[in-house]
Amino acid sequence: MGNFIEWFDFGVYAYLAGTIAAVFFPTGNPEDGLLFAFGAFALSFLIRPLGGLFFGPLGDRIGRQKVLALTIILMSGATMVIGLLPSYNTIGLAAPILLLLCRLVQGFSTGGEYGGAATFIAEYAPDRRRGFFGSFLEFGTLGGTIVAAGLTVTLTTTLSETAMLSWGWRIPFLVACPLGLFGLYLRYKLEDTPAFKDLEHKHEVANSPLRDCLRKDWRPLLICVGIVIILNVSYYTVLTYMPSYLTGVLKLTETQGLLVSIVMMAVMMALIAPFGALSDRVGRKPLLLAAAIGFIVFAYPAFLLMQAGTVVSIGLGMLIIGLFLVILQGTIPSALPALFPTQVRYGAFAISYNVSTSLFGGTAPVVIAFLGTRLGAPEYMPAFYLMAAAAIAIVPIVLSPETARKPLRVRKPAVVVAGPKPLAAEGTAG
Repeated sequence: MGNFIEWFDFGVYAYLAGTIAAVFFPTGNPEDGLLFAFGAFALSFLIRPLGGLFFGPLGDRIGRQKVLALTIILMSGATMVIGLLPSYNTIGLAAPILLLLCRLVQGFSTGGEYGGAATFIAEYAPDRRRGFFGSFLEFGTLGGTIVAAGLTVTLTTTLSETAMLSWGWRIPFLVACPLGLFGLYLRYKLEDTPAFKDLEHKHEVANSPLRDCLRKDWRPLLICVGIVIILNVSYYTVLTYMPSYLTGVLKLTETQGLLVSIVMMAVMMALIAPFGALSDRVGRKPLLLAAAIGFIVFAYPAFLLMQAGTVVSIGLGMLIIGLFLVILQGTIPSALPALFPTQVRYGAFAISYNVSTSLFGGTAPVVIAFLGTRLGAPEYMPAFYLMAAAAIAIVPIVLSPETARKPLRVRKPAVVVAGPKPLAAEGTAG
């Protein structure tokens, strides 16, 4: 549910990027305004590592459940505030500044969301079915994105452009409030994970989880950063940039572009749990490698197919790249938390995940848009970016350990070696 809300929040912003540009960045040039809107989208990702540094180690010290309750309050609250902000025409430069502040709060809170949710599910799931249960985290990702897209389609088809610019764009952001309250209720009803409660019972909770993970787990940290590159580049290319690509480059209407995206994501939702279950049987690494190689081989042909310009060809091209993304989504939530021991799992995963997301994920839409307009070939730039990210990710995937059907690691406490027993005093029993 928390991941659903996170991606609803981000999906609403992405799908309304054109409207956001007109309301908060009225430059007179729609392309420049869209670039500013995506720049604000990317800016929130720069603060995500700070959120990971704060919330991750905190979750390793006080528990997963408490921190996850806090992140959902901040996430949904910041989204609701965006829906209440005055426009640029009302308060001038203060409007985009306030928007950026809200985006920074969103980015900071989500820095602790995904890592905590993945850790929570991984520590509750049985060892032999962790892939299946972990995949439901990404089921929430797609569900939130579909609802955001569906609500946007409904508004854009039922309201006039004037009404959308005046007040209609606010509705999806305000919906975040009841969603957040419902998610908060669910999280307060949850107990903390058995793995963390076991650490508490044995008094083995790490006193300095951040220091411990940086000193003892630097290798899995780097592996996680590398694997997350392809996950997040494909995430934000497919789920946030493509609707603008479909309308701006392929000249579909906004409604057509969103409908194509919704159909693709609905197919992905149907496939994600089966791929998670498959990773329990064949292993995580074979599926991760298949996805990375698939992007390298098929990304360009998929975008070439889209250039035919028909709804059918565009839909098929989208399904091709969506297939390799859903393989990653079904596998990674169970693969990456298992890289780290329980004492530092939340913090180590949150830090490495968000560093990679900050550098390569949220920046993907603005980088693709910038390279497409400055270097030419905007119709193929998403494919080139996906191929480059996949090529980089192959190395850490190969270096990662296979974690399927294995228990989660727990760092053994240091063993104190006793010295020799003192010699008995002369004239006493030994």
